[in-house]
Amino acid sequence: MLALAVLFINLSVFCQEKGLAFGYPNTSRTVLMINEGWRFHLGDPDIAFFNEDFDDSSWEMVSVPHTLKLTSINLDGVKDDKTQPTFHRMVGWYRKNITVTHDPGKKVFLKFEGVHQVTDLWVNGEHVGQHSVGGYTPFIYDISSFVRYGAENQITVLADNRRRTDVPPDPGRFDYVKFSGLYRDVYLVETNSLRVTFNIEDSNAGITITTPSVDPVNMNATIDIKTVVRNDGDIPRIAVVLNRIIDRSGTVVLKLTDTATIEPGQNHQFNQIGGIEEDLHLWSTDDPYLYHVNTLVLESGTPIDAVNNTLGIRKFELDPTDGFKLNGKSIEPIGFNRHQHYGYIGDAMPNSLHYKDMLQFKQLGFNVVRTAHYPQDDALIKACDELGILVYEEAPSWISISQNPRWFENMEKAARTMVRNHRNHPSVVIWGAGINHRGYVPRIHYAIKQEDPFRLTASQNSRWTGWQSSGLTDIFANMNYGPGIWERQEPLFAMEGNYGPEVIAKYKRDPMLTGLISWTAHAYYTFHDIGNEEDRTRLGIFNSFRYPKDFSLWWYPSELTRLPMIYVDNQWTKEVKNMTIYSNCEEVELVVNEHVIGRYKPSNALKYQGLDHPPFEIKINSFEPGKLVANGYIQGKLEATQTLYTPQKASAIRLVVDTIGRTFIANGADILVAYAEVVDEHGMVIRDDDSLIKFSVKGDAHIVGNDAGIGANPLRVKDGAAPVLIRAGLQPGKIEITARAKGLDAASAEVNTVSEQVDMIFANAYPIYDFDEVKVDMGAADQLVQFGWKAWNGKDNESSVLVLESIDDAKAEISPFDGKGVLRWLGEMNVIGKNGYVYGEGVLGICDEGIALTFEGLKKGRYRLKTYHHAPVSNTNSMDPNIERLKNESIHTLPYAKFLKAEIHDAGKTRIISDVVVSQGKELQFEEPGQMVIDFSSDGMDPVKIIFKSKSEPNGVWLNGFELRHWK
Repeated sequence: MLALAVLFINLSVFCQEKGLAFGYPNTSRTVLMINEGWRFHLGDPDIAFFNEDFDDSSWEMVSVPHTLKLTSINLDGVKDDKTQPTFHRMVGWYRKNITVTHDPGKKVFLKFEGVHQVTDLWVNGEHVGQHSVGGYTPFIYDISSFVRYGAENQITVLADNRRRTDVPPDPGRFDYVKFSGLYRDVYLVETNSLRVTFNIEDSNAGITITTPSVDPVNMNATIDIKTVVRNDGDIPRIAVVLNRIIDRSGTVVLKLTDTATIEPGQNHQFNQIGGIEEDLHLWSTDDPYLYHVNTLVLESGTPIDAVNNTLGIRKFELDPTDGFKLNGKSIEPIGFNRHQHYGYIGDAMPNSLHYKDMLQFKQLGFNVVRTAHYPQDDALIKACDELGILVYEEAPSWISISQNPRWFENMEKAARTMVRNHRNHPSVVIWGAGINHRGYVPRIHYAIKQEDPFRLTASQNSRWTGWQSSGLTDIFANMNYGPGIWERQEPLFAMEGNYGPEVIAKYKRDPMLTGLISWTAHAYYTFHDIGNEEDRTRLGIFNSFRYPKDFSLWWYPSELTRLPMIYVDNQWTKEVKNMTIYSNCEEVELVVNEHVIGRYKPSNALKYQGLDHPPFEIKINSFEPGKLVANGYIQGKLEATQTLYTPQKASAIRLVVDTIGRTFIANGADILVAYAEVVDEHGMVIRDDDSLIKFSVKGDAHIVGNDAGIGANPLRVKDGAAPVLIRAGLQPGKIEITARAKGLDAASAEVNTVSEQVDMIFANAYPIYDFDEVKVDMGAADQLVQFGWKAWNGKDNESSVLVLESIDDAKAEISPFDGKGVLRWLGEMNVIGKNGYVYGEGVLGICDEGIALTFEGLKKGRYRLKTYHHAPVSNTNSMDPNIERLKNESIHTLPYAKFLKAEIHDAGKTRIISDVVVSQGKELQFEEPGQMVIDFSSDGMDPVKIIFKSKSEPNGVWLNGFELRHWK
């Protein structure tokens, strides 16, 4: 497909310059990210700042995501308990002017991905509505009747984070801090009045894509798409919905079309189903292959609306014996829980940092994440789709529930919205159907199953609140930190637990322990009594700035990734008596000051039984300061190495800027993280250093918290590094970051910011190479026609013509090239295997000059022809109704060419394709038939002729069928 795609490169560039990728439909829908340019004011919930004539010019200018207040690592010294009665329990006002379409017939919407926690919206001073389901739930408002079309409009948002007894996770207690603000993306969406609805509007809304069957053995899948289209106009309208599945190369692999008349003010659900049987790509954690699903609404042939989704085709199941299976193969989900908290900014993380968290997971080899304890950002789920990480997602809760009946109403709404919002993401495989620690909740399980009957639900048990079972849910998910009442009556999946090689070994050697999501990846803010008033973040193998806290985390890539690696968990000092090394190599060699002190095997301790790569635990009998080299060998070959030196006096700063896998966007909100490490002359990190690091920035960017009095700058080194958050400005360009400390050499680094693409239609558009297609099954009149293929029935020794209706009524003719040869048409046979009725029958041409397949009436353009060449052997038996005729049939026994070539005559040129092997036999279950793929052009006037002939001595030529595509 790549070669064909190259043919369109000039046209693709032209289309991109016009605003969209080649072939992507241009419709009435616009989606603009409106994160920049908000005016912000903290407090004063009772003042009417929503009045249109209010002068907000003195308010602070901010970009989204935004928190009401930056916070220090010690939570500003606030002494709240776990109900969080005061911290960030305030309101924030946000105001922005927007310009909408001139067309009064269009619909206008505002979409909010998340606002803490109750949100009121005004447009031009009029109250549009209040969203009170909670701060972790997206919502949409139709503002069409509130805006002035073709003019500037004023919007006001009140983000109210005060405590509510009816909005989970309030009223508390909860182990995490609920931060504040307009902290996720905001979009202005305009559509035609004939439109695809939004998924989160209702149970039956938007687009629902499911795969009712996925066969990883025979590699086929059934795809079901439900599309809800609404007519907000005044008259009935005839809508055509075209759903196209598009592979990674941009090629359409499946098209589904349906038509309906939709009355004014009504919705219509289009139910379409089809499948992929050829060249299917499955989504997995090792190969997260994504298709696009482009849903197009047309009216009288004109594109009206288009919505894009990604599709990952996978089969995820829980087997009572073999545990979790992905695409028929047993897997052990191993990963960590993740809070969206980040140092200083709380929940207000830009999309880049959500992606970086999951890239960090992938680099360590984790294949699963639990979104503790609430639905998380769309950017995180999208990252998991792209990187191949399974997701366990749950509605917002912790342990407590409110006595207010509205609490459960909002809890159920939050769960339903979570499912509607993320149901089309392949990474999401488990919905949490309980309340954290409390176990399964029937109401939540039922609500989730009603929204999504295909995915698994999990309970959320812990032994300290009463050991439970899976109950109604599919999975017994437990906080497995130690002994409990578990009779092994069902598999146990630890949605929380400890971490490290000894813990993972226990799970890998026990098939009833089906996986572990450890607690927790990153330190998170909490009012839990942790006994440390200076740092109110808790636990985590990384700190809240994503710098390692526990270096045993480097064991994970040795066990979970394939790339040879080695990591020494100790510094080379005289205090080292026992050295721990993590490696997936077979043998480790230690070299001190150029002298080999030993070769070692991984530990064979019983506690590590079940691991593929236990740690190397090496006793150091004598210490010699200087240089230590650890070499890893596989089958005697050096595959990985690490060099350490005995730490010396701290001498310099090393500035590590985390730019891997991302760009730095000049939108006023994007954040880049850098770490100042204190090192000696050999570059060894001095882990116990506590130097005070002063950061500075040149260019259009600033240090987060620099003047906020939260201790962000200067900052003391802890655990080997001092982190700094750099927030981009609005002007793209060069940014210089410098770190200085007394007595140390300073360090600087340069990065560049780039412009943001706020037009999300353009940003997410992709090439679509669409085509008209015909599939033709050739044979005698009594042939067994392949399902879904067009029959071409010919008579012996007569040229034959077929009209190709789906290719603009062009005609195909098969004949001996010289008009004198023999054509024999075989009927009523088959070959075992996919499309066996195509390969089992066909036409056998015997002519010294070959047989000709001629196309007339083709429109000007590019075409792809795929022809099949197989010499069948009869599979008939006593049940065949024409057994007597078949006993006398001799066509399939005639001599035929084993190797073919083809001459292509198109557009005044002649080309030759050679060395095509003709397959033969009764079955093609595990092999492909002989085939040719021929790309050709038509000038729209002259016929195109393909001549098939034997590559060497004259012999019969088999042609069983073909597929012809006309590329649009």
